[in-house]
Amino acid sequence: MNHLDNENIVYSDNHLLVVEKPAEMATQPDLTGLAKAWIKKKYNKPGNVFLHAVHRLDKSVSGLVVFARTSKALSRLQEMMRDRKIVKIYHAWVEGELPAEQGRLVHHLIHGNFRAEASKDGKESILEFQVLKREKGSTLLEIHLITGRYHQIRAQLSLIGCPVLGDEKYGSKRPWKKGIALHHAEIRFEHPVTKELLVLKRIRKSTGPDFEGAP
Repeated sequence: MNHLDNENIVYSDNHLLVVEKPAEMATQPDLTGLAKAWIKKKYNKPGNVFLHAVHRLDKSVSGLVVFARTSKALSRLQEMMRDRKIVKIYHAWVEGELPAEQGRLVHHLIHGNFRAEASKDGKESILEFQVLKREKGSTLLEIHLITGRYHQIRAQLSLIGCPVLGDEKYGSKRPWKKGIALHHAEIRFEHPVTKELLVLKRIRKSTGPDFEGAP
């Protein structure tokens, strides 16, 4: 991909830009550069464009990325992130079958050598999950990410013996067409300026073009 189409844009106003990132593209600098180019073209803006990612997705992960278009929006969104006022929902196909239909995972993780590892000295890492579908030895999960640690979802699911499909770094033995089978599907937060509640979704069907390869 060398440019963003309007279909990649989930939300845009003078303060925010929300983009759906494809798998195998880095948030910074690749997606950020394409997003800046889209703004320059869309709004016919000369010169430099202020645009900062409020959070990042791993290169192998697809889904929603929120950008701030002003310094005011950036500082307010960063504060919301610290206060856990931004709700992030992911979908993931994982190997194996979880023992419960829903639950909560709590681990302590450290940032190791390009991967997250469990350690009693690590930071508390929390997610909640719900089973959406079970099929041929794999499970589709909806995940509410409570904390936002490095590689958190990937590491926690691996630690319970259910790595994300295609995630060889964390022990997956099953391939995925592009990247890994983890998609940031929904985000909810209060608009940093208008205070409107935003609920933004880009849910891929498990057999869609980029979120593909379900067993």
